[in-house]
Amino acid sequence: QVQLVESGGGLVQAGDSLRLSCVASGGTFSSYGMGWFRQAPGKEREFVAAINWSGSSTKYTDSVKGRFTISRDNTKNTVYLQMNSLKPEDTDVYKCAVSVGVSWYVSTVNYKYWGQGTQVTVSS
Repeated sequence: QVQLVESGGGLVQAGDSLRLSCVASGGTFSSYGMGWFRQAPGKEREFVAAINWSGSSTKYTDSVKGRFTISRDNTKNTVYLQMNSLKPEDTDVYKCAVSVGVSWYVSTVNYKYWGQGTQVTVSS
């Protein structure tokens, strides 16, 4: 069983930056790909970014390319999401997840453990 705890969310203005962190415990962090998703109340969970086990390969949804950067530090069991040039439409609860293998995946069905999430609110 892997536990994930996200932090770093908050209320910011459009154009500001935030860095989200997700700390994992209870498993072999470096053996799995990791993903960030976001979800608004009443809506489906949306893929944001993902990274493979070593950090050598990443994937982003089109709407965040060039603004968000996913990275990981396997020595700290932590995955990060650096979010720059934030927009009001980025407002959501952001959740990290552990994938079923070493690679990254876009679909939620390929993730087996999820954090509780951290709220990001961007005002215009």
